[in-house]
Amino acid sequence: MTTEDSRSLADIDGTIESTQYLHLDRSGEGVSIKVSVEVRPAREKQIIAFPIDDDLNIVWKQVVAGMDEGIALVAEHEETVVAAALAQPDPSRGTMRLLDIRVDYDFRRQGVGSAMLYQIIQQTRDSELRAVIAEVRSNNFPASQFLLKTGFDLSGVDVRRHSNHDMVKESATLFWYAALD
Repeated sequence: MTTEDSRSLADIDGTIESTQYLHLDRSGEGVSIKVSVEVRPAREKQIIAFPIDDDLNIVWKQVVAGMDEGIALVAEHEETVVAAALAQPDPSRGTMRLLDIRVDYDFRRQGVGSAMLYQIIQQTRDSELRAVIAEVRSNNFPASQFLLKTGFDLSGVDVRRHSNHDMVKESATLFWYAALD
């Protein structure tokens, strides 16, 4: 990705559409808790805008400019940016954190996102890191399905990352892990 390409990131239509979500049910208390996750139909079709927030935009710029370590990939069609992916290594944990992967609405389900993710996985292996990790909100069912399809395992849940009421609002954070051993 070049600096010029990064200016086109906002033009990628990252809208999320889904008729399903991952429902979390928590039981128990203290250290004896159990969280179950199951696919459920949404009350109505979810259409969620997925713009790049300010914090992520800064990371994109820093990686593209070479100020921070990371992988910034772009896919073009007829000289237009149609997909992008961003990941950063965390050598202290031996992992590569997938921070963003977005494919324009008109170019989804054609393998572009998978190809970008597999490039990140290969670069993670080349860097001798042990895994790729990702975080997804439970209401982003398409992203969870994508990670599951590409070899990630659900490895954890944070029900309070965004507020104390996320399980009720169906938007807890899910942690995904792709081991490379």
